This record gives sequence, structure tokens and C-alpha cells, in this order.
Amino acid sequence: MNEEDRIFDGKLFSPGAPELRAIKLRCHNLCSEYNRTFEDETEKRAELVHQIFAEFGPASFIQGPMQIHYGTHTRIADHVFINFNLTIQDDAPVTIGPHCNFGPNVTIVTPMHPMVASERRCVYNPDGSEKRVCWAKPVKIGSDCWFGANVTVCPGVTIGDGCVIGAGSVVTRDIPANSFAAGVPARVIREITDADSLVHQPELLGELKVKPE
Repeated sequence: MNEEDRIFDGKLFSPGAPELRAIKLRCHNLCSEYNRTFEDETEKRAELVHQIFAEFGPASFIQGPMQIHYGTHTRIADHVFINFNLTIQDDAPVTIGPHCNFGPNVTIVTPMHPMVASERRCVYNPDGSEKRVCWAKPVKIGSDCWFGANVTVCPGVTIGDGCVIGAGSVVTRDIPANSFAAGVPARVIREITDADSLVHQPELLGELKVKPE
């Protein structure tokens, strides 16, 4: 079992292994290239995001700058809008569903490290040699979610469809579908219902309609 297989199997792995360093270096360099592009260089940006990510759906957009760790472990569906300063540390797989919106400075992390300081320095192979390790847990984000500015999503979290995560929240546990969650750590404040519809805010809607006639 190679080190990348160990990641996907939920086992301890060595982040400094040559094969993993090569994947990360490629992704970091591609992100640096993306971050040097102009916003209207749409063809170049489209080419780069398809090199960076395992999947990048139609009509999705990343404002940039961004910093992605592996890239090949992240799948972004269609019609996703991501504002400035996205960070994804995708040691384990990260999945983002369609029609999501991310505010500035959203961070998604998957790796975990030992709590005991000496174990963070190293553990030991059967032959007594040292090995620096961590492990990682996947993050799954459903469709039609909105993340406010400066949200952090922690390892192993699943966020259901239709959720709103308040600005500055740190999401440490699963959030059920159609929930408004906020805080540090984030907790479910309430369910999102028809009472939240813009039809109840005519001062905002003006002449607009929420559904076609």
C-alpha cells in the first residue's frame, strides 16, 4: 500500500513521502500560476482549474487567489462561486456540490495530527527508524450551500444540502440539510424554512419575483 492509498484508507501516512510531495508541488505551482492570471484571462483560467482539480464543473468560478494542497483529491460540481482566498488542504477527498457560494477566506481542512507532542514529531517503523505521520478525514459539502466570510470547515465534516454557514464559523461536526449554523464551534441555530423567503421582504424584492409567473 502506497502513501496515497493509506490516505484514502484512513490510515496514518507520511506527508513527506516523495510521491505525495510530487503531487503537492505540482498543485502548488499550478495555483501560483492561476493566482498570477488576470480575471479576464478566462481560457487560461479554465485550463488551469481543470489541471488543478479532479473535477471542476461547468459555470463554476474561483475568484482567486487560492491555495490548494493536492487538487486531485477535490471535486467541485457545477455553478459553484468561490470568492477571494480559498484554501483547501485536501489530503483526504473534498467534495463540493452544485450551486454553492463561498464568501472570502473560506478554509477547508482534512488532515489530523496526534495530540501528544512527541508523536507529532515522529512514530517508529518496525526497524526503529523514525516516521513523521498524520491522517486525514474527508469533507463533503452538499448542494446549494452558502458559506459566509472566514468560515473554516474541519476534518471529517459533512454539510447537508441547502445550508447557510454564518461568517467566521468553525464547523467541527456534521450539519443537517436546510440548516442555518454559526459560531465557534458552529452549532445549528435553526432550520431554514419558507418563512425565510424573499417574498416576505418586498422592500428588497421590488419588482422582482422569486418564481416565474
